[in-house]
Amino acid sequence: MSGSGGASATHEAEPLRSTIIRLRGSHIRTFCLATSLCLAACDGDANDSSANRPPALPPGMQPPPRTNADARPPTVPFDTTAPRVSAHVIRSWPHDTAAYTQGLAMYRGHLLESTGRLAQSDVREVDITTGAVRRRAALLATEFGEGIAVVGNRLYQLTWQGGRGHVYAANTLTPIDSFSYSGEGWGLATDGRMLYMSDGTSRIRVLDPTGFHELRTIQVREADSTVWMLNELEWVRGELWANVYQTDFIARIEPATGHVVGWIDVGNLLTAAQRQDVARRGGVANGIAFDSVRNRLFLTGKLWPRLFEVDVAGIHGSGPRPRLRSGPAP
Repeated sequence: MSGSGGASATHEAEPLRSTIIRLRGSHIRTFCLATSLCLAACDGDANDSSANRPPALPPGMQPPPRTNADARPPTVPFDTTAPRVSAHVIRSWPHDTAAYTQGLAMYRGHLLESTGRLAQSDVREVDITTGAVRRRAALLATEFGEGIAVVGNRLYQLTWQGGRGHVYAANTLTPIDSFSYSGEGWGLATDGRMLYMSDGTSRIRVLDPTGFHELRTIQVREADSTVWMLNELEWVRGELWANVYQTDFIARIEPATGHVVGWIDVGNLLTAAQRQDVARRGGVANGIAFDSVRNRLFLTGKLWPRLFEVDVAGIHGSGPRPRLRSGPAP
C-alpha cells in the first residue's frame, strides 16, 4: 500500500469516528434518562429497599388485590377420629336459584336471607314453602351483602369488603342504623346476646351488638391444625356451626375453646345433576338457620335450587330420626 493510500484511509475514517462518538453520547444520555426515571419511581433514593423492586405498573394494569377468599380451601376434616355425620333430610322446598346466599336466619318463624354479589345484594324475607320473596331491602350497587343475625328485634347484616354493616327492623326490613368494622365481613350469628363474626380466616370475633365492639376472638382448630375459610355461621344448641367455604362440610365449634367437635357433611343434599349445575354457575354450600323455638334446622347454598330441613337431633346423636315427610311445614 502506498503512502497516499494510507492518508486517504485515515481521512475517510474521520467521519466514521465522529459518528461513533455521537452514538455513544446518545446512548449515555438515554441511559441517564432511564436511570432518572427508575430513581423517581423508587422515590429517588437508590439506597432505599424499594430500589430493587420493579417500577409500579401503570393504572389499569395493576393486579386485583388479594382477599381472604383467594386462599386455598382446607382439606377438612383434618382429624379422622372427629365425629362426622351426613345431613339427613326431613323435607325440602324450592329455593331461588339466582340467590347468592350469604346468610340465613330465623325470626319468629320467618326465614330471612342475605344475598351477595355487586348490584344484586339484598336482605329478604322468604316464604319457606314456595321460595317466594315476601319483602326485601336492596343494598347499594357497590355493596356485597354477607352474613345476618337477629338480636332482639334488630337484624344485623355484614358487607364483604366495605367495612360497613346495616341494621334493620327484623319484622319489616326497614333500615334503622349502621355500624363499621375492620377487615372483611363473612358470616354472622348470635347466641341471643353477643354477635359472632367470621372473616374467611380461622378467627371468629365476639362482638357487642350495642356498639359492635370486639370483646374477644375465637381461634378455631381441629387437633393441631387451624380451620380457615369459615363462612356462614349459626348458633345451634350451644355450638357455633360454620360452613367451610368451597367445601361440603359444616364445622361444629365449641365456642369457649374454638375446638371443632364434629363435622356435618352436606354433599348428599343435592343430586349429581344439581351439583353439576350449581358448580357450573359458581355456587357452593352456604346457609344455616336454626329455629330454636320449633327445633328446626334449615340448610341451603349459593344458587342452590332447594332449601332443606335437616334432622338436627340425629346430628347431635340424640333421639330417633323422624320419618321423611313432604309438603308444607307444620
